[in-house]
Amino acid sequence: MTERTADRIRETLEQAILTGEFEDGARLDEVRLCTRFGVSRTPVREALHQLTASGLLEMKPRRGAFVRMPGFVEVVEMFEVMGELESMCGRLAAKRISDAQLKAFSSACLKCEQAEEAGDRDAYYRENETFHQVLYQASGNGFLQSQALQLQKRLQPFRRLQLWVRGRIRQSLDEHRQILQAVEDGDGDAAETLLRQHVTVQGEKFFDLMRGLDETSARKTG
Repeated sequence: MTERTADRIRETLEQAILTGEFEDGARLDEVRLCTRFGVSRTPVREALHQLTASGLLEMKPRRGAFVRMPGFVEVVEMFEVMGELESMCGRLAAKRISDAQLKAFSSACLKCEQAEEAGDRDAYYRENETFHQVLYQASGNGFLQSQALQLQKRLQPFRRLQLWVRGRIRQSLDEHRQILQAVEDGDGDAAETLLRQHVTVQGEKFFDLMRGLDETSARKTG
């Protein structure tokens, strides 16, 4: 099994859950998923474990994996907390980031640019995750880093899906450049504000997309 196989399956299932292919409470059958993806149970199980960690599935002993779609209020609250955690990371990182971390931060931003130029949405998301993770580490606060990483994992499906909104990747990249500049300048106030806005916009774009999908579904069934 390759990690990328499990990631590919997870990403496909994430989208299927968020777009309504699998309804809240639905059981995901491992055998059927193996047939669907043409793989053994190992990568399927790894993908299901990843989805459980992100909160989109609930593993029930001797019963299997069941879809757990967070409610609107829960997702809003998670984005609110993520905005505060990331803004704090930005403020601290602007003061504490090392030369090596700044190089990694700049490199992650450059790789995001390359993914955007190539039109590779999945590559952009992966590099985007790295961009944020370097920032968490650069805060110099281990507890804050662990909390940010934990919530990043919970919000992973929603932050990934919002990149499907037209023009969002280019907008996200512009925001990354501004954040990088603020951290390079050691401007903690600017980094804090920019990161809070960055995460807030992610939440807004996700909800815009979900509203669009709901309207499309209503037209098809109407």
